[in-house]
Amino acid sequence: MSDGLIEAFEAERGKLKAVAYRLLGSHAEAEDAVQEAWIRLHRTDGVDNLGGWLRTVVTRICLDELRARKIRPE
Repeated sequence: MSDGLIEAFEAERGKLKAVAYRLLGSHAEAEDAVQEAWIRLHRTDGVDNLGGWLRTVVTRICLDELRARKIRPE
């Protein structure tokens, strides 16, 4: 993983956490969603629009979590 990609991810981290927090309502779960996006980024070959890709991935991770809550209420 290149230093440039790490820096670009870190530049997006605050926005990603904000999106995840708005959807999930928990700082811990928002951080988990952002970390999952980081893991998925490692599995990709390359991304043309990093910010858009990351926001899409974080949103989908959050939606999956919300669907799981619906199935198994806490």
